[in-house]
Amino acid sequence: MSQDPQWDREADVVVLGSGGAALTAAISAHDFGAKEVVILEKSGMVGGTTAMSGGMLWIPGNLYAVEAGIEDSDEDVVAYLDALAPDALDPDTLGAFLENGPEMIRYFREKTPVRFHAYADFPDYQPYMPGARPDGGRSLDNEAFSFKALGKWAARVNPTKMAYPVRGSLKEAIDGSLDAATLAEREEGDFRGLGQALIGSLLKAVLDRAIPIEFEKRARKLVKDGERVTGVIAEDAQGRDYRVRARRGVVIATGGFEWNEMLVKAFLRGPLTGPVSVPENEGDGLVMAIEAGAQLGNMQNAFWQQSVLEMKPQHRAAKPNYMLGSDERARPGAILVNRAGKRFVNEAANYNAMGKALHAFDAGTHSYANLPYWLILDQRYKDKYPTFTSMPGSPIPSYMMQADTLEALAARAGIDPAGLTATVARFNELVRKGHDDDFNRGDNSYDNFYMWGDPAFEPPYRTLGVIDRGPFYAVKMESGALGTCGGPKTNGEAQVLDWTGNPIPGLYAAGNAMAAVLGEAYGGAGGTLGPGMTFGYIAGRHLGRHIPNR
Repeated sequence: MSQDPQWDREADVVVLGSGGAALTAAISAHDFGAKEVVILEKSGMVGGTTAMSGGMLWIPGNLYAVEAGIEDSDEDVVAYLDALAPDALDPDTLGAFLENGPEMIRYFREKTPVRFHAYADFPDYQPYMPGARPDGGRSLDNEAFSFKALGKWAARVNPTKMAYPVRGSLKEAIDGSLDAATLAEREEGDFRGLGQALIGSLLKAVLDRAIPIEFEKRARKLVKDGERVTGVIAEDAQGRDYRVRARRGVVIATGGFEWNEMLVKAFLRGPLTGPVSVPENEGDGLVMAIEAGAQLGNMQNAFWQQSVLEMKPQHRAAKPNYMLGSDERARPGAILVNRAGKRFVNEAANYNAMGKALHAFDAGTHSYANLPYWLILDQRYKDKYPTFTSMPGSPIPSYMMQADTLEALAARAGIDPAGLTATVARFNELVRKGHDDDFNRGDNSYDNFYMWGDPAFEPPYRTLGVIDRGPFYAVKMESGALGTCGGPKTNGEAQVLDWTGNPIPGLYAAGNAMAAVLGEAYGGAGGTLGPGMTFGYIAGRHLGRHIPNR
């Protein structure tokens, strides 16, 4: 077929974005029958936020868990998710996730280099809820992947958020189970774990299929013929239009809108001041979907994450870089306080649930009671544990404040001194007693999971420790997010729905660009990537099998 002169390129399927959901959609579309698939990527790099992440997938009923003898049931999963997001789950999309998530994992193992293992003792994030698995099995960890298999493409993968390259799986990194010889082999082979392994192996599958990736092509507008989406207009690096025809359809997998200040203020339930995702996540897919008549869902929610501003721009276009704030707050000898100097949350709770605590509103002062907030720790902690990019014994980083007394530290940070000293005294008293009566920190398997706390101690002292050795330190924290999770609503085939509930022909969505399958629920490690990539798989499969007008 000759190319229509109004198009710069034609394909059966056009995938927008190159994160985990996008690459999965492209692979799936190709393998299920679409002869020509093209990926349009806004930046010059591959992987989106997935490449920077821990890379885990939350997939109940996955084959790795089954093979490890871990028993589970759909009834337990549904009970758990219903408890986390009461009356908020759509049976169609939830059923599609539960059925197709395990199928996707099996497909990866049979047809691609993507490999996982069940992280058997990684608990669900709310292990005390009905249907939860406090002893793990639903979260999948990536096997390390050699970037030498990517050749020159290795340089195209977005870097990790970690302070150093992780050469093994997350479990190997946490357990410290890699001996010196194995670690040397991994370094020689440029093996990488976490999100790097996930994107690296997905990218290898894309390259094996000769699926082209068009870089610096920012999708701006969907093209429609009547009700059907037939293509996309992108903007190239010089600001010129680049028009791509999609004979079967377009998959929006462009990430969330957390870097778009206007959209954040318009939709989210509370302040988002420190996104930890790639700065390209500006809601391009959301805007295009709105213009195409898409129904929206879950717009008030995000995948919340605590973060810290690093005092130098590191992202493209000099965007600020925010560091992840999951581990530090959960270790013995650290607490979080608001400007009144008071604790307000279980510091070892999961990051998504904690994000909601930051949006508590004080009607008396007409302000957010827990914003701003600070991490407080002492010299004992500083000597023993890493603190973001600062290693034990290293100089004080620019984002950390130091003072000889708690009163002086509070004055410097802008915290109420009397409130802080009283809070620390109260906390120390509870630690010595052996129970956090105020917030029950250390009472469940997630709080005491050795990834967050100190495995040298028994519960609850894996997460509880006194703060009494000066000098003392404070780090201002941000209300961050891994990404937003609202967007166009889809059906169980990942087709975007209009406001009457009917599919918009030729338009699909997956990942953080779509209304999250699990709503505000975050089941466990990989609660973002598991559903997101499952719907990438579903979208690609549907596009591969269904030819318009036939």
